[in-house]
Amino acid sequence: MEIKLTEKQLMFVEATQDEVLFGGAAGGGKSFAQVVDALLFALKYPNSKQLILRRTYPELERSLILLSLQIYPKEIAKYDAAKHLWKFKNGSLIEFGYCDAEKDVTKYQSAEYDVIRFDELTHFTEFQYQYLLSRVRGVNNYPKQVKSTTNPGGVGHMWVKARFIDGHEPNKEWQDETGRRFIFIPAKATDNKFLMQADPDYIKRLEQLPENEKKALLDGSWDIFEGQVFVEFRRDIHVVDPFEIPKHWRRFRSIDWGYNDPTCVLWHAVDTEGRAVTYRELYINHTPASDVAKLIVEMSKGEEIEYTVASPDMWQKRGLKGFEGESIAETFLKNGVPIIPADNQRILGWQRIHEYLKIQPDGLPMWRCFSTCHNLIRTLPAAVYDKNKPEDIDPNCEDHALESLRYFLMSRPRKSIAVEPKTIKIVPFDPLRTPKRRKRSFMHL
Repeated sequence: MEIKLTEKQLMFVEATQDEVLFGGAAGGGKSFAQVVDALLFALKYPNSKQLILRRTYPELERSLILLSLQIYPKEIAKYDAAKHLWKFKNGSLIEFGYCDAEKDVTKYQSAEYDVIRFDELTHFTEFQYQYLLSRVRGVNNYPKQVKSTTNPGGVGHMWVKARFIDGHEPNKEWQDETGRRFIFIPAKATDNKFLMQADPDYIKRLEQLPENEKKALLDGSWDIFEGQVFVEFRRDIHVVDPFEIPKHWRRFRSIDWGYNDPTCVLWHAVDTEGRAVTYRELYINHTPASDVAKLIVEMSKGEEIEYTVASPDMWQKRGLKGFEGESIAETFLKNGVPIIPADNQRILGWQRIHEYLKIQPDGLPMWRCFSTCHNLIRTLPAAVYDKNKPEDIDPNCEDHALESLRYFLMSRPRKSIAVEPKTIKIVPFDPLRTPKRRKRSFMHL
């Protein structure tokens, strides 16, 4: 075979780091590099296993699968369309998979791969990526890697930017505190000499895009975020260091329930002006309802909670008709956490969050959160609009903390009552002052 690669594509193929990200702009040759790299790895390491992922299967069919069918030699490999699997004569396997909903990661729960490859990484949530990292394992001594390609934008823009872009020099390896090695290899259309020769007008078409989209796809800029929902959010304003909540502030809880998907419990307090602060979070999955309720009780010790608002699906009965067991809400009540159904109007709820994020005339917003609420801080600025419902959030977003926050704000929490300071009258001591004697009455017999 004669395979021609650009300089940046060759860097991607030769990258040995634990986690590799390639791309950043349209036309950099990302898909071709991913498919070729998978082929070369399969040939070099007999009986190796690789997984190539897109968010949905139709996206795979239109791109990577079609490309592999054009490139891979039929003399050494056969494609099983039913299993979406390339089988090589040396025993190596390349599997094509998808991971649409967050719970789809459990399809790979017992799998082992030498390399997992994410195409368009920013289309995945951080939860999906973190979970699938654990599938990169095996008893052989082959390299174990995660190699990804992407453009800026999408539901995963913020976490990908934080993991690979912020504070790191492109084309240079760095390590985290555990010793894992990372590298980001940027590539633009102008780096792809084969595309420039075949389609010299490609750049002109990109230049016609709206300004933000042009910066992302033409320049590979990560500082813009096309489709971001909560553009008002500013970490320096909305995130505060923990402080002691005054005792007279009203306290509330909100719950977005999940089992395979995370359950998110948030604790909130409201001051005398109606400003809210989210001061604690519980973010947990694969935990029975009774155990979650007990954790909530333990974490709320010494606090007086006005009410706990929760996702309406917690009142659904479980089991076959006529043999239903208790609902999640009933389980919570039995374990010391009474809850009330949330107002589940999504679009109105997102609008309410916008209102609370807005900076008021005094320079402060109506809502802030403690810096210890890591998942809320991580997912709030990462939310993007649904392309099919322009006023709603994309269902592919990791929105569990956002749902919990929405439930709380839609409950219209009352502001706290100001505590009037007690006044004590102090009489100066006068040593010449004679205390009044009480009159005594005598009974004569």
